[in-house]
Amino acid sequence: MTEDRDISHAFARFAAETRFADLPAGAVEAAKKSILDTLGVMLGASGMEPAVRPILDLVTEAGGKAEATVMGLGGRLPAPAAAFANGTLAHGLDYDSQTPWGAHPDSSLVPALLALAERKGGVTGEELITAVAIGQELFIRLRCNVRWNMDWNLSSVVGVYSGTAACGALLGLDATQITNAMGIVSLTAGGTMEQIFGIGSDLRGLYAGFIAQSCVTAALLAQKGMLGMGRLFEGEAGVFKVYFGGEYNREKMLEGLGSDYLCEGMTYKYWPAVGNAHTYIHAAIELMRENPIPVEDISAVRVYVGSFAERMCKPVEARKRPATMMDAKFSLPFTIAVALSAGRMSIGDFAPTALQDPRILALADKVEGVFDPAFNWNLKLPAGKVEVVTTDGRTLSRLGEDVPGTPERPMTWPELETKFADCAGVAASPLDAQRIRRVQALVRGLETCPRTEELISALH
Repeated sequence: MTEDRDISHAFARFAAETRFADLPAGAVEAAKKSILDTLGVMLGASGMEPAVRPILDLVTEAGGKAEATVMGLGGRLPAPAAAFANGTLAHGLDYDSQTPWGAHPDSSLVPALLALAERKGGVTGEELITAVAIGQELFIRLRCNVRWNMDWNLSSVVGVYSGTAACGALLGLDATQITNAMGIVSLTAGGTMEQIFGIGSDLRGLYAGFIAQSCVTAALLAQKGMLGMGRLFEGEAGVFKVYFGGEYNREKMLEGLGSDYLCEGMTYKYWPAVGNAHTYIHAAIELMRENPIPVEDISAVRVYVGSFAERMCKPVEARKRPATMMDAKFSLPFTIAVALSAGRMSIGDFAPTALQDPRILALADKVEGVFDPAFNWNLKLPAGKVEVVTTDGRTLSRLGEDVPGTPERPMTWPELETKFADCAGVAASPLDAQRIRRVQALVRGLETCPRTEELISALH
């Protein structure tokens, strides 16, 4: 295989040549929803997630040229540092958007692009939308067409390339420069699923910050003339061989690229918990809606889990008594207890004091995982099954299908705007109702915005 046939060149051409006029309406809609959703989650995390504090303190202490804004806090930093801070905020609540197949492009992509847009200045709404769509599309095509054994964190190891290509597009780099930028960012690609599976860690939000920072830095270095590599993905020691054992579907990655936009199916979370829990949360909420019983009448709860969700039930004691917000969001016993008890779920259910709620913890003690390979996560996220056994011997069962926020039941603009308002209201510097409406309107009509600085200024 010659250098000019490496798939990185095709990705770079797509990024360099795609214009707003090329995007179908669904891709435009998804990009705008992703921007509003990510902005909201960043604002919410600034006031609700203590684990982001060390990152914010570090970048603020370092200071530097005032190029881009830290969301929810104000203050301006060099673009890579602002992307680092904002990316950490964007995934800090595990409330950010994801693809229908899992993994999170937007929590690194949107912060990186916003930081570069501020640094560059004069970026139009159309240009920002186009860059987001480019990044989402390349992310999905990579994520869905490589072998994955739940080893690498795909949000990191493919997100750096799609995000960097999108950053290059926003800067107006040509295809050669974008290829170089992807080669440059390969030096930072990494991160295993242990950061997701492990307990007692603050790293699950942090990885999106590192990706965003790396994407900005790589694109800027390529703009200044730094060279990358010609066979990034398909070379002798390329990404596909080293990370994925050489198992990838090149044809599927390129099929319809530039005409078919898989990113039209981006999904937005109704509940602030890991995406794999949402089918179970939905099942629990609907079970209680259909069978209104007092929580005190529940004697046992069974959740049927596959190979991935089983990890959300073990180690048993740690999952039933999560020590951190992130651990709680990855715990099926805790999230199911909240859903059964309240019949809903909100950001406040994961506040530090909420993790000690004796009523929730008592119910979490009754939740047991039952392994069933029918609920394995292969490509599409599986439905979740919840069974409740009552004190009078009844067994009530519900399957978590047609989950709100999925392609089957996509989140509407009014629903997304309500989520944004909820998040903005708990920011470190909460937005008032007038500013919330202003931001919502600007994003809804973003394609008509002549300068994205108008959006940033509305947030602070």
